Amino acid sequence: MSLNNTPSGERIHIGFFGRRNAGKSSLVNSVTGQSLSVVSDVKGTTTDPVRKAMELLPLGPVLIIDTPGFDDVGELGELRVKKTKEILRETDIAVLVVDSAEGKTLQDIQLEELFKAKKLPYIIVYNKSDIAQKTDCGANEISVSALKNDNITELKELIGSMLKDSAQERKIVSDLISEGDFVVLVTPIDSSAPKGRLILPQQQTIRDILDKGAVPVVTRETELAQTLEKLGTKPAMVITDSQVFGMVSKIVPDDIPLTSFSILMARYKGFLETAVKGAFAINSLSDGDTVLISEGCTHHRQCGDIGSVKLPALLKKYTGKSVNIELSSGHGFPDDLSGYALVIHCGGCMLGEREISARRSDAELADIPFTNYGIALAMMNGILRRSIAMFPALLEYAEE
Repeated sequence: MSLNNTPSGERIHIGFFGRRNAGKSSLVNSVTGQSLSVVSDVKGTTTDPVRKAMELLPLGPVLIIDTPGFDDVGELGELRVKKTKEILRETDIAVLVVDSAEGKTLQDIQLEELFKAKKLPYIIVYNKSDIAQKTDCGANEISVSALKNDNITELKELIGSMLKDSAQERKIVSDLISEGDFVVLVTPIDSSAPKGRLILPQQQTIRDILDKGAVPVVTRETELAQTLEKLGTKPAMVITDSQVFGMVSKIVPDDIPLTSFSILMARYKGFLETAVKGAFAINSLSDGDTVLISEGCTHHRQCGDIGSVKLPALLKKYTGKSVNIELSSGHGFPDDLSGYALVIHCGGCMLGEREISARRSDAELADIPFTNYGIALAMMNGILRRSIAMFPALLEYAEE
């Protein structure tokens, strides 16, 4: 992946929802300017969510999602409706597409109530204005014709205004370092590392350091001691892949701040405090408890995979308990968390902040502790306080 590309987790997710044949797919095609979704007079043509990355000013990089009809019927239809509800987890702005000729139906009202319950900013689009024009549109409503391309520019401008004032400038690490600082990044290159490239959190961290005017120094854990010796100056920070936390902590002197990519990503995605609090549930695990290890991406798992191999092995060694491990990946996060004693999530680099927040909220509502890879590994290696020392407000939760 190029550093110039915007990953999906960094894009604002815009979901198009509505009944079958309201014109969702036609509207998505008009907004994107491409034949992204299949259009047909037959109801239920869109059977699975369709995604398209694009630029939409003034929001910038966005991900457009076309969803199946919310009024779909039958056993397969129920699965499609379920999938549509899952999309709400990752949606930042919802677009409710209503057939102007029919007006709002019960399903449209149900969708609007779902948006409100999830505190989603949303727009109601009355499509097919070439057949029936709605003239009394409210502040978050607009009348358009996807067929004639009428008011599509105005719709994009309305969508673009929805999150303009609430957008926040987030940093991975640049607010913790100064211009000219050296930052050492430890990136293991083993069988689980992607061939010919670095993983996304490493790419993003390097870019953030460069934007600050600081100097990233990248090394493997096997060359770390040599790198620190030859650097000639004390680095402002060492950031490591979590899976080599234990080894790296023994090499890096105590007076050099040490953390991990995963911990920084948890902070970047807004759930670091929750992750620190949740990690201590590891100490309370019992024989037979089930731990959910969840990844936001869907990479091919290999023999040395951290989520499916290294974390489970360390959990069982650290606790001395026979715990059950379940895995989830991508957008396939369980609806019911009641059977789990703990959720250990990745840093979430491939997921939007809203989706991570939804998963955390689901865990909190079910009273299930929620932590992440970096925090869990730091605690089991006995270095949790050190790994979050640059965040003093969190140290009160990290009494080991």
